[in-house]
Amino acid sequence: MDKQLKTKLIQLGLFVVTLITTTFAGAEWTRGKFLIFGITWDDFLFGFNFSIPFLFILTVHEFGHYFTARYHKINVTLPYYIPMWFGFVGMASLGTMGAFIRIKESIFSRVKYFDVGVSGPIAGFVVAFALLVYGFQSLPETEYIYEMHPEYELFGENFEERMEGLDTLILKKDLNSERLLYEALQDTIDTSRKGAVFFGDNILMYLGRTYFAPNDRYVPSSRELMHYPILLAAYLAFFFTALNLLPIGQLDGGHVMFGLFGPKNHAIISRVMFSGFLFYAGLGWVTTADLANSSIESIGNFLISIAIYLVVVYWSAYSVFKQKRDRLLYATVMFTVQFFVASIFNVEGYTGWLLFSILIGRFIGVDHPPVVDNSPLSTGRKILGWVALVIFILSFSPQPLVIEGL
Repeated sequence: MDKQLKTKLIQLGLFVVTLITTTFAGAEWTRGKFLIFGITWDDFLFGFNFSIPFLFILTVHEFGHYFTARYHKINVTLPYYIPMWFGFVGMASLGTMGAFIRIKESIFSRVKYFDVGVSGPIAGFVVAFALLVYGFQSLPETEYIYEMHPEYELFGENFEERMEGLDTLILKKDLNSERLLYEALQDTIDTSRKGAVFFGDNILMYLGRTYFAPNDRYVPSSRELMHYPILLAAYLAFFFTALNLLPIGQLDGGHVMFGLFGPKNHAIISRVMFSGFLFYAGLGWVTTADLANSSIESIGNFLISIAIYLVVVYWSAYSVFKQKRDRLLYATVMFTVQFFVASIFNVEGYTGWLLFSILIGRFIGVDHPPVVDNSPLSTGRKILGWVALVIFILSFSPQPLVIEGL
């Protein structure tokens, strides 16, 4: 078989598998159950409401890179999609790790790096934003959420507000009917919320709830977003857009920074942004509160947590410092400052970002490849670069995925 044909068949096969896995993931999120726990054919078909818009945004993003590279006559492949699904073991996933194109030759121009880097996120963002508006404009009636949560119907259309203040409501009114309702539903509510997953807002989701949604429709909170497939697809697209636009290393945002500010400034900005990202990620990993119990077990767990965190930061610093001694010093200083800041000001970051810190610092790198042609960007490209930075700010969520009780 011709090698080129074989490659295209692999790419097509990966896309088909990814379509299936994201459809399963969409069914699981929206219907609140997994394949091994009774997902039906109708549930699977409903999952296309998530997989089609989500993969459409992802495809537009990748082809933004692809067509820009072709415009600059850069040898590049069609997208490779990466399926990833854990529903068969009862674990939530998105059905994919995204997609990528392979650039099969070196790029020696600062302008070309910028063009290829900025085109994908902006193209995908435009589609995601359009879907965000459509998703809020076409919200179903409140009865839709009752299909997933029948217990909500007993509280009426303001069920979220009443459930949040349920204890206070009962203490004030002490009505037998409401007390009975509380006792009957408390186990259900506690069970559904303990370990529940919800998506942390970004600026765009806040704007959507405030300005895009009709007043006479139920507007889902971050706790119920997963039941609304188009909004979920848009939110996750913003999440991946923000990750890609982190102004670090060879991420799309790193290419944008390299184009806007040049190699010397990029090296400084990239390291500062990476350190800030890592600092926020580790805030609250351990604090003085972890030593409230002075038992041997508590102290042992405290020391183990410190050791694990130092290893994580040490690994993350591989592309920042070449010497082992410098990486160890970096990890020690980072932890010490984080520990005192979190303990004194009672602030907490998002440990989920530590995985991305390792990925960037250990494998992708914080530096940018040098170029031969270091010509500065045109005015139009500079404006586009700043637009990309605004998109990053609008799309970024400090805590994108939160599990209650952890």
